[in-house]
Parts: sequence; C-alpha cells; structure tokens
Amino acid sequence: MRLLPLVMQFWGKSEITRRAQIDIPLTEGVVSGPVWNPNALEWENGFTELPTPDGDKLLLVPKMIVRRSMHMSRSEYYRHHLVPVLQEEESKAASRGLAETVRHRGKVLVTKKQIEKKYGSTKPDVTRETLKRPSVYEHYRAMKRKVPPQPLSHKELSDTADSPMPDYEKLLQEVLDVPAGKADATRYHNAVESLLTAIFYPSLSMSEKEFEIHDGRKRIDISYTNTARDGFFKYLVRHRIRSRYVFVECKNYGKEVANPELDQLSSRFSTLRGEFGILACRGFQDKELFLRRCGDTARDGRGYVIALDDEDLKRLVADVLAALKPAPVDLSDPEPVHIRPVADYPLLHERLRQLHG
Repeated sequence: MRLLPLVMQFWGKSEITRRAQIDIPLTEGVVSGPVWNPNALEWENGFTELPTPDGDKLLLVPKMIVRRSMHMSRSEYYRHHLVPVLQEEESKAASRGLAETVRHRGKVLVTKKQIEKKYGSTKPDVTRETLKRPSVYEHYRAMKRKVPPQPLSHKELSDTADSPMPDYEKLLQEVLDVPAGKADATRYHNAVESLLTAIFYPSLSMSEKEFEIHDGRKRIDISYTNTARDGFFKYLVRHRIRSRYVFVECKNYGKEVANPELDQLSSRFSTLRGEFGILACRGFQDKELFLRRCGDTARDGRGYVIALDDEDLKRLVADVLAALKPAPVDLSDPEPVHIRPVADYPLLHERLRQLHG
C-alpha cells in the first residue's frame, strides 16, 4: 500500500467534503490489510473504501504524521535498553550466569554476544524478557514521549514522495490576483488559506476553514493547530501567549479595515482556544493607525492580533525563500547577514513587539 501525504488537512470535516476536495474516487470492498483494534488489542482485517489509482491501494495521511522510520523500534529497544539491563543482571550474578566472563577492575563484563546467546534476540525472546522486566519498557516509552520525532520538512516530503515543493511565489500571486470586494471573498479566503498553510507548515497544521465555535453561532475563517517545536509560534507558547489554536480572519475589502473587524477577531479568542490571531486583508488607508489599534487590543487584555496586508504577505514569502535558498556568505564581510530559519518569521516577531508598545 502506498502512502501519500496530504497537502491539505481534513480534520473535523465530513466525508463528502473530503472526497470533493481531493477529487479521488473511492473503491468499495477493498481489503483493508492489517488494522489495529485498540479495544481488542489485536490486528484485524476487513473490507473498506480506499482510493485505488493504477490498481494500487492508496492511503492518504496528514503530512504532519509522516516519518521516515518508526519512532519506537524493537531493535533500538533491544540493543540500547533491554540488553544493558540483562548485562547488568548477569554481571551482578556471575556465578549463575554465563560460561565465559571477563573481569576488568574487579567487575564482571558480559558481552552483548553472550547476552544474545543466552536470551536470544527474536521478537518472542524480547517479549518474554520484557514481560519479566516491565519497567524497562516503561522507561523506554517515557523516554520516547519526551523526545517526539520532528515532522518532515517540505523538502524532505518532496524527496520522500517524489513530489514538488510548494510554489510560494505562485501561491502568493494567486492571492494578489483576487480582485478586492465581496464578490470574490471566498476566492480570497481559499487563496490565503493555501498560502499560509504552505508558509507556516510545520509550525501550524490541521487547517480548518469555517471553524465553528459557540455551537455554530460564530465561525472563524481559518483555524490552525499550533504544532511548533521551535521558531515564532513556539515563542508564543514559551511566553505564555495562549495559542493552542491560531485563528485567521480574511477580509477581501475594497474599503478600510477598522475597529469592527479587529473586534470581530478578538471576540473569537478564549483562554481555552487561544488568544492569538492574524487578520489578512488587502491594504490599509492608514496602516500605522490600525497597528496601534492592534496594540490597544493587546494592552487591554483582549488578545493579540497581527495584521497582514498584501505587502506583508510578499515579505513573508521573501523571508521563507531567503531561508530556503540563502545567498552565498561573503567571508570578507565583517558583519554578514544572518539568515534566520523559516520558522522564525521575523515579520511576525516585529509585529508582536509593536503590540507591546
């Protein structure tokens, strides 16, 4: 079965919506292959619906969970966790242990080969010895939880899936090509979502458009889950700016964006959902005035709103491209330009500092 990372995330959306967005027909009665049943704690097989392009089963998965290798490995666990414990046990009880022992500075040294010869190294062997020492496996699991694997970058996904990198300039141009005005609001909404999803991955993931809150009485144009491990969106978490979810409101106005639009976004904030959002719009008659209004909202304790117009989106894309394809370093320059990682988003840092005045 082939795995194909999804460019879009479809968490919380209906099956009909998912099918329509990816436009891949599903085949009924396809053998699922082994599927883990968490209730019965065993693998099961059955029949399901799956895409079958070219006759092959295709499983679509969110790109945030794609990894090059399994996070937990039996061989890693055996070599680096179980074997050292067995070595220590045999060293302490050498009299009932192995036929061949080596003494060094008064201690009995037991080799890994000796451990494998006595205990074995197959899956049943590892299972048997682990059941006798459950704390070893619990320690291994706890260690792996503390250091979760990093999601693959766009470049790594491109190399793994043999697919093109996001075309940031094309995505930007699709936003800029949308005429301002209510008639093209949906087109602008979709274009901004595509651009920001590409720019902010993997810091922000699982985008959802028309995200409902308050039992559907209010909606947020775009909602992201903050999955940052570093950079700007991790900075928000470290500095206790609630940002479990990051909200984006899109205003394709041909008029001035003012207080009502700012208040609309801040009214979506909460201590549980998050208190940070982005207002995307086409431009401002008085940009500095609106940025000061965003600062007033932050200082009043009503949340943090960063406003981005078309020119700001150009800057974001330029910063991403500079990070991905840095210019050659001039070794003779006493003060070379420092290229920040993609996830730093220097423009967002600048705007956040402005909110604090």
